[in-house]
Order: sequence, then structure tokens, then C-alpha cells
Amino acid sequence: MSDNNKTAFLFPGQGSQSLGMMAELAEFSPLVRKVFDQASQALGFDLWGMCQQGPETALNQTENTQPAMLAAGFATWRVWLDSGGQAPAVMAGHSLGEYTALVAAGALSFDDAIRTVALRGRLMQIAAPEGVGAMAAVLGMDDADLAAICEQAAGDEIVSCANFNAPGQVVIAGHRSAVERACEAAKSAGARRALLLPVSVPSHCLLMKPAAEELAVHLQELEISSPSPGVLHNADVAAYEQPDEIRDALARQLWQPVRWTETIRQLTAQGISRFIECGPGRVLAGLNRRIDRAVETHALTDGAAFVAAMGETET
Repeated sequence: MSDNNKTAFLFPGQGSQSLGMMAELAEFSPLVRKVFDQASQALGFDLWGMCQQGPETALNQTENTQPAMLAAGFATWRVWLDSGGQAPAVMAGHSLGEYTALVAAGALSFDDAIRTVALRGRLMQIAAPEGVGAMAAVLGMDDADLAAICEQAAGDEIVSCANFNAPGQVVIAGHRSAVERACEAAKSAGARRALLLPVSVPSHCLLMKPAAEELAVHLQELEISSPSPGVLHNADVAAYEQPDEIRDALARQLWQPVRWTETIRQLTAQGISRFIECGPGRVLAGLNRRIDRAVETHALTDGAAFVAAMGETET
């Protein structure tokens, strides 16, 4: 068996969802439907049906997307363990995926997490009703230069860097008009592209501070344990063991940027050379290639991907 101290599991967030997701993996293992059935019971509606039949507009509503992605990531993790896969040295999740990582690491119960992320989505939408905010992907700019452009474009409004996804690939968020100004300024300053994203909520910016404060109250009521393996958090690229530290990191994560580039670089600096993306799609695998071409990332999207990843991690 190879050294699992060199492996990290990664859980994707919003943006990786799609109608029909997890169908192939459900054919590979009955555990997928079991996890989704448990999620449906916790939520009070048929989450699997929504993921398979839609409507797509419902799946893309953040209060539904978040539990759907958590269930998908955790189901994939359960299939991995059921197939004889070994636990990694460390875990991390992109935005919403941080909750999935904490569930997989035993810090949060699945039912509590499912209900919490549905609430998180509702609080986010209340904090910034549809049309108020926006997010945009900006490609081909230095992080510091883009941060300065956002500061200049903000005026009396809010716009800032929200997701540092990879070098030259940053998402900005804030008031729609401020985001649009920042996009124009970024293009004038030499950005390769600056395009608005089809999202209903401007995540990871100061517009989410009221939602974070409400979420913090809810998190105080949750039972949280020390994660094993450790989970690297988005807000400060640090791992925490104490429940109150984890609660604080989850609340701050809602309005502070996702530092994904730093997260992957931190993990490779700790000796991680193999990443396994645990959930639908290959978004994180793509980002990882942009961050460090030397690392390998397996995306567990179907049975064949499991077989390939197992072959790499075991001898």
C-alpha cells in the first residue's frame, strides 16, 4: 500500500452541480442513493429527484445547491471507504465543500450539516436578494492588481476578491454595479477576460456579513468534534481542532475570500503529492493543474475513476 500521508481529499462547492449528477456513481454503488435518501429525510423533500429531474432552476437555488453538493461529496466519500479506500492525511473543501470535508472527517453529523447548509443558503439569499449582488471571473490578472482595481471601483459600494482559485483566475463579488465597474477596469488594465457568473448570491464578500452573523448563532447550537484527519479551512488556510475555532472559521468563511491557491500550495509544501476530488465534476482538478502541474488529482466521478484512483493509492 502506498503512503497515504501524501494524499489529500478535496470537496467541491457550488458550481460543480448539474442535472443528472451522481447517476453513474449511483449505478456503481447503492450507497449513493442511501446518502441522498438520508439527506431528503433531513430536508423534507426529494433531493435526489431534484438532482436528477430538476427543474434546473430549483437545483441552482443556493439553498438547494448547497445540500445537494454536500450530499454528493459525502456519498462519494462513503463509496470510497466502502470500496476499501484509505483515509487521507488531510482534507479541504472549496467554500461549501469545507462543510463536506468536516462531515467526512467526523467533525459534523451529516444530518446537522445538511440542514445547516440549507439554512446557510437561505441566509445568504436574504442578505443579498437576487439582483443586488453579482460575481465575476477575472482571468489573466495579478491578484494584488485585481484587489487594487476592486478597491478603486467600489466607491460607496462593495466589490472585492472572493475566490483566489488559481494563479490568474480570481472571482470577484459585491454589488452588481460595482462588480461591473471592476470588470471594465480589469479589462482596461489587461485582464484576458472578465465575465459575470450565473449566480444568485455574491458569496465571500462583505455583503455576506449579516448572513455570517446569523449563521454563527446557529453554529453555536451544533455539536462539533475535532476532525480526523484534519481539515484546512478556506478563510485562513489553517486547521483547527477546537469546536469554537471551527465554528468561527465557518462563520468567517462566508464573507472572507476562499484562498484556494494558498491551500493547495500549503498542502504540497507539507508533502502532499496526490489529490482526490470527491464529488461531481472536475472543477478542482482543473484548478489544481493551474496551481501546480506536478501534482496529480483524481476526480471520483464514476466507477472507472474509483478503479483508477485505487490503483494509484494501493499496490
